[in-house]
Amino acid sequence: MAPLPGNPKASSSQPNSRRPSGVSAMSRPDPLSSIIHASASRIGPGAHPTGHPDNLDVLTPEETAKRLAAYAAVDEHVKPQHKVLGIGSGSTVPYVVERLCQEPHCADNFDRWFVPTGFQSKELIVKAGLNLGDVDQFPEIDVTIDGADEVDDELNAIKGGGACHLREKVLAEAATHFIIVADSRKDSKVLGTNWKQGVPIEVAPFAWAKVFQNLQKMGCEKPTLRMGKMKAGPVVTDNGNFVIDAFFSEAYMRDPTELLHRIKMLTGVLEVGIFANMALAAYFGNPDGTVTIRWQDGRRQVKEAPKNLVTK
Repeated sequence: MAPLPGNPKASSSQPNSRRPSGVSAMSRPDPLSSIIHASASRIGPGAHPTGHPDNLDVLTPEETAKRLAAYAAVDEHVKPQHKVLGIGSGSTVPYVVERLCQEPHCADNFDRWFVPTGFQSKELIVKAGLNLGDVDQFPEIDVTIDGADEVDDELNAIKGGGACHLREKVLAEAATHFIIVADSRKDSKVLGTNWKQGVPIEVAPFAWAKVFQNLQKMGCEKPTLRMGKMKAGPVVTDNGNFVIDAFFSEAYMRDPTELLHRIKMLTGVLEVGIFANMALAAYFGNPDGTVTIRWQDGRRQVKEAPKNLVTK
């Protein structure tokens, strides 16, 4: 395994390395270049080890806000004693991995395991030269850090815009601490205020039509079978299933726990993209360079980000 940045203990002779000889992490094809933005080039072997990455001016304000949230969450919640970390999905998560590959965190990565929620995060872990684990090996996780499509006042979240919510929920539930990172556009009072695509629901392919019909009977205004892009037919999840996006009115969304339970009881439903009462804290990067932190107990903090992380 290629040495971790800033970690002199790591070497290519590690017994847990599964990479074929002569193949480096950076030589792998990178199918994620369109979604991991400027951070991709700084993740993994050769990543900037000082915690002061360069070229921040290439990031848009939205990307800078995501980075601020990710860095703040990693610095607050990832401790040296944490040996199993869950790595979520979405556009903010690359900055989580980026921060983990910098000092002071990189020195502890030698004997850490990183469990992905899907293809994207698996590629990020492998590209970074980190130890790739699976929830089969580690059913108990110290900290899982993941993005969200929207978060309400009580830290309930909608997830599944990337069709990874079944695995995301398994890792969130397995974690002692589940932390959400996002930019401020994802922060709202009621779910469905900003996220208009509906509640993502992973369903068994043979049952999708029946689930679709039952959602309509429940009061779903606009259920939609999510269709693929650049392919014919529906989106197929990493688990081989379909996704229905179910739009519900505000009256339903004001009680996301009840809505979650009702949808989950439908035969053919495998998981629902409502994460109710699961997050310890949510970190939101703001356009002014601050990070808003909302805690499960109702506390709300605003922290200034280090000046070197704010786009000039």
